Amino acid sequence: MRRKRDFTLRLIALAVTLLTFTSLNFSQTVNTPRPVSPAAELSQTIGLSTITVNYSRPKLTLQGVDRTGTIWGQLVPYGFSKTNFGGQGDIPWRAGANENTTIEFSDDVKIEKKPLAAGKYGLHMLIYEDDRATLIFSKNHTSWGSFWYDAKDDVLRVDVKTTRIPRTEVLTYSFIDYGTDFGTLALSWELKQIPFKIEVDTNNVVVNNFRNELRSLPGFGWQGFLTAANYCLTNNFNLEEALGWADTAATRNPAFNTFSTKGAILYQLGRGDEGDKVYAQAIPFGNKNQVNAAGYQLLGLKRFEKAIEFFKMNTAKYPDDPNGFDSLGEGYKLAGDRENAIKNLKKALSMNPPENVKANSEKLLKELGAN
Repeated sequence: MRRKRDFTLRLIALAVTLLTFTSLNFSQTVNTPRPVSPAAELSQTIGLSTITVNYSRPKLTLQGVDRTGTIWGQLVPYGFSKTNFGGQGDIPWRAGANENTTIEFSDDVKIEKKPLAAGKYGLHMLIYEDDRATLIFSKNHTSWGSFWYDAKDDVLRVDVKTTRIPRTEVLTYSFIDYGTDFGTLALSWELKQIPFKIEVDTNNVVVNNFRNELRSLPGFGWQGFLTAANYCLTNNFNLEEALGWADTAATRNPAFNTFSTKGAILYQLGRGDEGDKVYAQAIPFGNKNQVNAAGYQLLGLKRFEKAIEFFKMNTAKYPDDPNGFDSLGEGYKLAGDRENAIKNLKKALSMNPPENVKANSEKLLKELGAN
């Protein structure tokens, strides 16, 4: 009983100390280090979009007392709690300590499939006893803590599942998973983790950025236009505009890579005859490896006749290269011409090819049922 009374007195003393420090801090004209819950910032780039969280980090152990088991439902009440400070209303948890936790998005996002516009928000949370939590994004991000929270400022509420984790001493925000168009942000503290998925329309963000950049210094050259066109080609996105960018690059710098990118976009748009003509412009500029790569690109587009034409150009120009005959044999195989496929694959094997070429020719011959 005495131990419980001593612990209660210690918490009261701590509360008085923190309130005193807070009131002094408001009246200070210079900054001093915080003895507890220092400020922290987390920033993560997803695609070209930036997500930034500013928060304060309380510890689980305070003045030698391990508070495990007393955080959720006690220090952080379940649901809303009543406050006599600030707006004196029902308030959620500030999702950290001290000032309001804030989260900022440089571009529009989706939080657990729900849209949220670019901007800076106050982040609050409602924690429940049954492994649930509600995230609250408020347009009020300047108030201190949650003391002036007003539900009328809510922009978005999202319900998520919490998970049990190993003991985590310091409250931490981290991205526990990410890709080029999403990130899973999680708050971890004590034995609980609160994760939520953030999605970004990266393709749209990137293309909008291209449009802006191509009106600046990169717009005076050709490389930026080619990069933008290739990005759209690779992601099969915004192809009509990409065709214009590729055309600008090819006009300013007639070369294999500029013409082949333009041709590939035309193929992707279903304009094969135009693509063939542009690829024909590319060939005189291409070296052996580039022409071979273009042939494989055409195979992928099922333009077998044109691909075989490119491979034959290489074998005529480089008759001592076994890789050229291996590629030509593969082209014939995919086109359904078994006889010519076997002939050229055996030709490649007769030329003492490097191991990778030898392995490919043998594999293809086996698939064709040839010795």
